[in-house]
Amino acid sequence: MKYLLIIFDGMADEPLEELDGKTPMQVAKKPYMDDLASRARVGSAITTPQGMPPGSDITNMAILGYDPHEYYTGRGAIEAASLGIPLEDADVVFRTNLVSTDGYLMLDSTAGHISTEEARELITLLDEKLGTSTIRFYPGVSYRHIMVWHGGPREISCTAPYKFQDQPFEQYYPTGDKAEKLIRLTEDSYEILDGHPINRRRRDEGLLPANMVWFWGESTVPNMPSFFARFGKVGAVVAAVDLVRGLGRLTGLKVIDVPGATGYIDTNYLGKGQYAVRALDQFDFVWVHVEAPDEAGHERDIDKKIKAIQECDEKVLGTILDGIKKRGYEVRILLMPDHRTPIATGSHSEGPVPFLLFDSTEVQRNHLPFDERAVEETQLRIEHAPDLMNLLLKVE
Repeated sequence: MKYLLIIFDGMADEPLEELDGKTPMQVAKKPYMDDLASRARVGSAITTPQGMPPGSDITNMAILGYDPHEYYTGRGAIEAASLGIPLEDADVVFRTNLVSTDGYLMLDSTAGHISTEEARELITLLDEKLGTSTIRFYPGVSYRHIMVWHGGPREISCTAPYKFQDQPFEQYYPTGDKAEKLIRLTEDSYEILDGHPINRRRRDEGLLPANMVWFWGESTVPNMPSFFARFGKVGAVVAAVDLVRGLGRLTGLKVIDVPGATGYIDTNYLGKGQYAVRALDQFDFVWVHVEAPDEAGHERDIDKKIKAIQECDEKVLGTILDGIKKRGYEVRILLMPDHRTPIATGSHSEGPVPFLLFDSTEVQRNHLPFDERAVEETQLRIEHAPDLMNLLLKVE
């Protein structure tokens, strides 16, 4: 038996007036998901543990079978693990976004989805100018980067930049121990980057500048048992974003690189499906993650979100199902969003999300739709997200 966890990040939403009271999941043409759901169990899951925010770090950790109340120490260290950054117990790690501002407002938390090549040059410069024996900057992918502060503050609170787009950013500066140091680094980064040749060129081309960094996702090094030790399965992860790849590395999953996988709506959907099928030839368990629907939700772009869902269906799921059929594998599949990313707010939200659980050896007859309506109609309700992995793997 092969086991697949497929997460289309942020795919769930809320009814929209622009879609006549429907959601992007309901409007999108997704024949592969709908057909699979007709032969599967369709349920509802609460993926955000009580008292915690609905971040992808927390929800993905929970769905993978690890209780965030026990293992979660923050986002930054998870992403640092993806990049292979060496960490010590005394380190405090921050996710570091390249962002666009006018010196007052947070214009875009992704710096216009700056290219990785441009971003690397800017982050390298910040490390040269602002790095010290205790503070280092590490380049990641596109706008997503890491800052490690050796001996940094454990009692500090930061806010994710996508939560206050088009608002004065000073209102959301860090608070707590040594917050003034982070604020100074933020302001110094603006002085260094705003007039940089890369940003002058981006403005000339009508693009947003990457003219400041924003720190958030503060964390310490987590201690997580391997997936094999926990579930007895050897596994792999197919993902573009450092958050998911980092969770894979921390739990001993093989991280598979897919050419052209960007973590955005222009990602290589087909390649993700193809590499996932190849991974099944070697591993018992494969986790496939696609960020695109979430990014479209953050941009509050209905058309992009619908298109991303359709691409996930045709090129990712369709490719996987075709590969499974050709190989004759018996398979169990858990497919779901990790949380809602409503177009109306452009931010993550709490609340149950739909999931489907397919078993090729126990085909069901299901009439529930695989979309947000199932949350109200299903009798299969999972209140504790880590139980989803037990359900997928048939762990009693």
